[in-house]
Amino acid sequence: MRKYLHINLADRSIRTDELHGEDVIRAGRHFIAKTLLRLGAAKVDPLSPDNPLIFSAGPFAGTNFSNANRLSVGCKSPLTGGIKESNSGGTFAFAMGQLEIGGFTLYGALPEWTVIRITKEGAITWESAEAYMGKGTNEAAALLFEKYGKKIAFALCGPVGEYLGLMAGISITDTDGRPSRLAARGGVGAVMGSKKVKAIVIDVHKMPTFHDRKKLMGSIREYGARLEKEPAINTFKTTGTAMMGDITNRIGGLPVRNFSNGRLVEASAGPLKLGGDFIRELNSSRGGHISHACMPGCMIECSNIYVDENGKELVSPLEYETLGLMGSNCGLDHPDQVARVNAVANDLGVDTIEIGATLAVLMEAGLGKFGDEAFMHQAMDDIRKGNERGRIFAQGAARAGAHYKVARVPVIKQQAISAYDPRVIEVTGISMMVTAQGADHTTGNLPVFDCKDKTTEQLAEASLGIQVACAAADSLGLCIFGRSVTNVSGELLVTALNDAHGTNLDASFLQTLGREALKMEWEFNKAAGFTDKDDELPDFFYNEPLAPSNKAARHHGAEVNKRIRELMV
Repeated sequence: MRKYLHINLADRSIRTDELHGEDVIRAGRHFIAKTLLRLGAAKVDPLSPDNPLIFSAGPFAGTNFSNANRLSVGCKSPLTGGIKESNSGGTFAFAMGQLEIGGFTLYGALPEWTVIRITKEGAITWESAEAYMGKGTNEAAALLFEKYGKKIAFALCGPVGEYLGLMAGISITDTDGRPSRLAARGGVGAVMGSKKVKAIVIDVHKMPTFHDRKKLMGSIREYGARLEKEPAINTFKTTGTAMMGDITNRIGGLPVRNFSNGRLVEASAGPLKLGGDFIRELNSSRGGHISHACMPGCMIECSNIYVDENGKELVSPLEYETLGLMGSNCGLDHPDQVARVNAVANDLGVDTIEIGATLAVLMEAGLGKFGDEAFMHQAMDDIRKGNERGRIFAQGAARAGAHYKVARVPVIKQQAISAYDPRVIEVTGISMMVTAQGADHTTGNLPVFDCKDKTTEQLAEASLGIQVACAAADSLGLCIFGRSVTNVSGELLVTALNDAHGTNLDASFLQTLGREALKMEWEFNKAAGFTDKDDELPDFFYNEPLAPSNKAARHHGAEVNKRIRELMV
């Protein structure tokens, strides 16, 4: 059994439901889509008290099941106007599981800024947030630990979320207590800010109860053994997500200077300094950590702790999406530069994809020059202060681009595109086009899929396949970086679910779970007013061939959706 908390902020009342069996298992992204549809949230103003904010932990949360302690945060997105499930690692879902809380929903809004405290004894208290207001996430985190002790996890609204900046995420503690794991995308931090919830602090306690704990632990050990044997997992552990920089640069799909080029460094010029190989060797030589687990129990350890030339920590983590969007996309070419701007973004509690795309759009507008790190810091200082200019920037790439009349703005559904140019990395591009989530690569990323001589219909089919798998993982609290094992271990996962929660699911459950989540998300966005036209790429992707491949986008929303609908029948 797991508890589900319905927290009414207006009168501070709390109703508790009991979840059993499949109701515990159908969590995360699936639960968010189902709940938001049931509540009619597609029609609400996303920054009004009527927009529910959902926190959901997976069915293995609170255990040492590798990569199974992800957190899902959901609402109607104020950035896109559509559905949003924003996913994070860290310790918060782990702590929820340890208190046997499957999830909770925040309804309404508070009259004043508050910290919500949930203790291992089951008490929920409300305390003033005055001491944390306006502070960066690092300072606020230190104060929270000072007040509540070290055996806590928390979800924190940063200074940009306080004034409803749409690039604001929700900062989650990592395994060392850094507030550096973010439910980053879609403006969920602005929704938390609109409710005047500064932080939710929860105790870390003990492993929760399960239907057959002994059998479950056997499945956990077997899953771990399969991870240890998998070469792709070892690559994640030793090189991290930055390895994607080497791949995208080589194939010409790396975002460079506002998506105007697909390659930052030619092979003849030496290694890509923003790539995994270079960063691993540099960071290791300085005494940094090349592998680090963002959440308890994870064996993949694709995170890192990046240090400067004196061995002092600059940032954790330094990952591919940030290297792409705040790095090459802004004209930076060294990881030290990206680490410095990344650290500021983390302290602001903002999405590094959105802020990276926004800064490059501002450079395109002539407010700064590509490669000018000082301009990036100046712009982020404006965002921190929330002055007139900073508030424009904080609304994200689409709105800042419109304000400064920039023609080339890389967004879909008003959300910044991830670090995969859709002209070259076509399956991921299709996933970013058609997902109800906005331009989010994690909904269906196949960066090395061979697209040569493939039709739109064939690539749409490949996109749908990986979208279903990712939706299922997001609904179970699983990190998608384990998919080389997860996607071929369906029987093991279903057995673990049955042992954990006393169900009798069969291997087809994972496909069903993923497909149901996608259908409900599409239904939500249709109710919110979205059409096939919203699934188009910006015009410049179709009109400007990308160097060095000279490829232009060739897929359109209507034809892609036609094929996907046929396959989903």
